[in-house]
Amino acid sequence: MNNDTVILVLSNLPDRETAKKLASHIVAEKLAACVNISADILSIYNWDGEQQADTEVQLMIKTRQACYARLEALILAQHPYDLPEIIAIPLVARLPAYLDWVRKETETP
Repeated sequence: MNNDTVILVLSNLPDRETAKKLASHIVAEKLAACVNISADILSIYNWDGEQQADTEVQLMIKTRQACYARLEALILAQHPYDLPEIIAIPLVARLPAYLDWVRKETETP
């Protein structure tokens, strides 16, 4: 992957309002072209030796590899969880015009 590669970054948050604030900050900083916020999802996981079941919302962040380190730092700084999910997925198939738009929106002067 090179710095111009478009990636999808996923992160779950506890509620829509928290997700909306973080998504707005990410886009304002030009760390993503677009952030989608999912409907409520149910997450079942182990934490501190106990199974948990919580309602969350997921951010689907479209960005470039070049922005990943700054995006990760911003999420870590503003995320309410002790250990937030931050997963980057390279795009295997993609519409070239959409990728051009993502690259344009994440360019820094």
